[in-house]
Amino acid sequence: MTAEIISVGTELLLGNILNTNAQYLSRELADLGITVQRESTIGDNHGRLADFVNEAKSRCDLLVFTGGLGPTADDLTKETVAACFGDELAFDEAEWEKITRFFARSGRETTPNNRKQAMVPTKGHKIINNHGTAPGAWFEQEDHCAVLMPGVPHEMKAMWTESIRPLLLARQNCTLHSVTLRVLGGESNIEYRVKHLLENANPTAAIYCKTGECEIRITARASSEEDGEKMCRAYATKFYDLLGDAVYDEDVAGLEETVVRTLKEQGLTLSTAESCTGGMIAQRVTSVSGSSEVFGYGFVTYWEQAKTRLVGVEPEVIAKYNVVSAPVAARMALGAAAASGSDIAVSVTGVAGPTGGDEVRPVGTVYLGAARGDTVYVQKLFVSRPDRALVRARAAQAALALALRLAQGKVPAHTKPLAASEQHSAAALDALNEAFLAE
Repeated sequence: MTAEIISVGTELLLGNILNTNAQYLSRELADLGITVQRESTIGDNHGRLADFVNEAKSRCDLLVFTGGLGPTADDLTKETVAACFGDELAFDEAEWEKITRFFARSGRETTPNNRKQAMVPTKGHKIINNHGTAPGAWFEQEDHCAVLMPGVPHEMKAMWTESIRPLLLARQNCTLHSVTLRVLGGESNIEYRVKHLLENANPTAAIYCKTGECEIRITARASSEEDGEKMCRAYATKFYDLLGDAVYDEDVAGLEETVVRTLKEQGLTLSTAESCTGGMIAQRVTSVSGSSEVFGYGFVTYWEQAKTRLVGVEPEVIAKYNVVSAPVAARMALGAAAASGSDIAVSVTGVAGPTGGDEVRPVGTVYLGAARGDTVYVQKLFVSRPDRALVRARAAQAALALALRLAQGKVPAHTKPLAASEQHSAAALDALNEAFLAE
């Protein structure tokens, strides 16, 4: 089956709203084994929309629409698509009652133009919206189908999950099973290593780039859920064989979820000392339910004085090596562990930009520390694009990766260790500093 995704709304063309619906639907359709041929955005204009629908219907099996189902005069999607598919709309009393109840609950008056939302197909069928006032619609003509969903993302996603995905699965007479591998590293490197595995017909595998990591989504089409799970499991093994422990987890929302779970399993606690990230690491950790069992202290040490007062970084260390340096990152991590009594502590200090860099430490330079027991590990990160949000996000991701490796009892890759006997040695700190500056 082939499909086109059509987003309707002049506000999308004007750039007033970010179109996240198309991205979501592209991935969902791919998981169903449906080939997306095009993604298009059309303004709220009946004539242009009708021309586009007729063209698209002639070249693909399924049209997937979002937007244009509201009560205003420029919400034209349902009427236009109905005409193109030879269907008519009729007033649905049950939908109207639902709409009036919705407004009554919020103490608002139901205006007459909302009756437009209660119009539903007569040959096709409506799709229940359990999270808003506008029902979706399904149209069909000569083996060509169109599905209409609201443009509000949370309504669209709920309708897709609850109604449309099962409907499309039933039409294909199969079941799908997916597993998502979360992999630390950059997209180009990972894609190069697993490229041949991304060309398989069933199971399929697709790679998606995230900040500091990638997702690899494996999907199997099978006659039963059990067979699909077996196929995914066998194919996932091939990725593990190539990528090793760069694959840090499966089917999780993010690295912080894995970090918290691993800390719980190992009976460990974590603290943070953050400068350029300003609390982002702590925020990600505490976004995970149950994180209070493993996380008790997060120090935001933006000023130099805060680094000294809160986590004990000696002023002379800052003066000698610069606040953005390997020795300061090491002392921040050690100080956070001592102040909090945590088993593991991670630290970040850097130049997030867009100003503040110099020849030695250009914008995007970040030093990270990770302490466990008697040893602190230091890592240097450089983000070549001087984007403040990106530098901070990459730094937080790298710090969580360090925390995970220490929680797993592993030596983090691409780090330089500083043992207890070296941590107050001027010669050792000099050597550490010079080693990173030479990179």
